[in-house]
Amino acid sequence: MTILITAASGQLGRLVVDALLARGAAPADVIATARDTSKLEQFAARGIRTAELDYARPETIAAALDGVDTVLLVSGSEPGNRADLHQNVIDAAKAAGVTKLVYTSAPRATTSSLVLAPDHKATEEAIAASGVPAVIVRNNWYTENYAADVARAASTGVIAASTADGRVASATRADLAEGAAVVLLEDGHLGQVYEFGGDVAWNYDELAAAASEIVGRDVTYTPLTTAEHVAALEAVGLDAGTAGFVAAIDAGIASGALSQTDGTLSRLLGRPTTTLVDGLRAVVAVEDDAAA
Repeated sequence: MTILITAASGQLGRLVVDALLARGAAPADVIATARDTSKLEQFAARGIRTAELDYARPETIAAALDGVDTVLLVSGSEPGNRADLHQNVIDAAKAAGVTKLVYTSAPRATTSSLVLAPDHKATEEAIAASGVPAVIVRNNWYTENYAADVARAASTGVIAASTADGRVASATRADLAEGAAVVLLEDGHLGQVYEFGGDVAWNYDELAAAASEIVGRDVTYTPLTTAEHVAALEAVGLDAGTAGFVAAIDAGIASGALSQTDGTLSRLLGRPTTTLVDGLRAVVAVEDDAAA
């Protein structure tokens, strides 16, 4: 079986490659791809095949997928434009006779009010329409997304957001990457839609408590209204569109868009997911070391 990873130079894709090897995949059976192949040198040095694959250039996708059995389509990073780019990969996968396409989607993508959901909903529908055998893994928020909040709280003692009492079933990138590796390697997952998240859904008071433990000082959560949040973001230099987008994500969290957790990820991993405080401590420690 040949497994191709798109966006392998990114933070998630790189970890998926590592997880595949840790779970027994042979380096020669893994193909790491990216738009810029110079970012793949670390993989080539380990005996992993590399190839150019640019979602916006179908010719690169067709060439990379030639002879490939299994593909991980890591969601693109351009909201509003992703569905069309993903379609290029789906079309190439169908033409290449790919027998398993795994896509990293968003929580409850087909029914969610989350501002990021429409691109993922469209992609899931395109995959279904294509007839390519597939597995959808709907990744909850990365725990690492909150590293900056924790680092900032070390000096301010505050985490401010407009999430109300909404909960987030976040998981570390490493846990989510290992979950993807399991699905890529094992039989029996075709046709499944998995909601991947941490074992515990936490709210921002609990995020503040975790931050307190990590930075060694009291940290409190300050709830904001959406209008207050937008104003605060604009005050630190964000343009109105970006500020509105960030606040809209918090509104989605407040509505429960990221609160579901059913143990699917830990069941597939065969172990509990990494806790919020442990996941954050590892990332903040890395950032502290880099700053030093």
